[in-house]
Amino acid sequence: MSDDANDAAGDTIRRCDYCRLPVPAESRTLDRDGVTYKFCSAACRDALDGADRVFTEYHGFRRLPTGVSALDGALPQGVPRNSFVLLTDLAGTRSEAIQAELVWRALQRGEPVVYVSFLEPPVSVVQEFVTLEWNVLPSLEDGNLRILDCFTYRSDDRERLHERMNAWNTHLWEVAEDATTTVRDPTDVGQLHNRLDRALGAVGAGDEGIVVIDSLTELGTLVQPVQAYNFVKDVRADVCKGRFVPVFAGATVTSESEQFPHDLEYMVDGIVELRLNDDLVEDTLLKQLRVRKMSGVLALSEWETYEYTAGTGIVTFDPIAQMEAAREPPEGAEEPDLPEEQTELDEVSEGPGADSDATHATEPDGPTETDDSVGDQEDA
Repeated sequence: MSDDANDAAGDTIRRCDYCRLPVPAESRTLDRDGVTYKFCSAACRDALDGADRVFTEYHGFRRLPTGVSALDGALPQGVPRNSFVLLTDLAGTRSEAIQAELVWRALQRGEPVVYVSFLEPPVSVVQEFVTLEWNVLPSLEDGNLRILDCFTYRSDDRERLHERMNAWNTHLWEVAEDATTTVRDPTDVGQLHNRLDRALGAVGAGDEGIVVIDSLTELGTLVQPVQAYNFVKDVRADVCKGRFVPVFAGATVTSESEQFPHDLEYMVDGIVELRLNDDLVEDTLLKQLRVRKMSGVLALSEWETYEYTAGTGIVTFDPIAQMEAAREPPEGAEEPDLPEEQTELDEVSEGPGADSDATHATEPDGPTETDDSVGDQEDA
């Protein structure tokens, strides 16, 4: 089956008939029911001999498209599923909208999501999606989206917080309540890690799904730096490398800061940078994004200018090209026809000595009276 099946599929790479990985050297064979199967290793041959099914697709290095156009344009091969990706932001770059779109696109693909919130209560997390016209209420209800609440521990009276809400926010709160796992003490990183593991189990994340953490910077204010670094390392090992579930974590990182997470770059698999640029357009701050690093895949590290629109999500554009296009007349447009008299006047005004002619044209034809002549008339 091996060579014939590969040829029929238009695959020029010789692949193992069990694991579907490329066969790099001499193949192992197995004859069954008059068909010769070829394998990359004896382990695959023995596995097929005792199995009732085989892998039907080439898994290779498992990757996923994010669904966020600016990221997918910079990552044509996708994001490896075992990646911990850092989203470094600045105030005003709308990193929360990018995180929301990562969640929304994953839900659209049918993948489960766990959202870890340090900065907002669950009702505000849901409100962010509603503002962008993305309805996550069915996903909360069906259990595909789970919120890990690391914020409301700050409130001594949660019932009083609930009573102050208007009818709409109360509705959002009630929908999100059953899909929320509350971390009673986020300063206990062991409890935090345990709650995250339970949330991943609740949504069935494993070889699919994503985790979004809104702010590692906020985590760094709650615990000692060594605890924060160990939490990131443990999550990367357990969630990314163990479950093959990628993690996208927001963080505010500046060159002047020496606080966590300023030196996470060496331990994460991907870095997406967000910045504000005031050099392109005078008196205007433009949001820009680039993928600085992504292990294992091609990354096009170019700054892209972007903005967010409700319903559509992130939109990239070229501000310089847009300004130049605005200055040019529409294609096929003709200059307006001027009256013949106006054209003749323009030709006169553009000729040599036009300024002096215009001056003489305003002077009267006859002689002008001087101050002396006026005085003589008064004497007479």
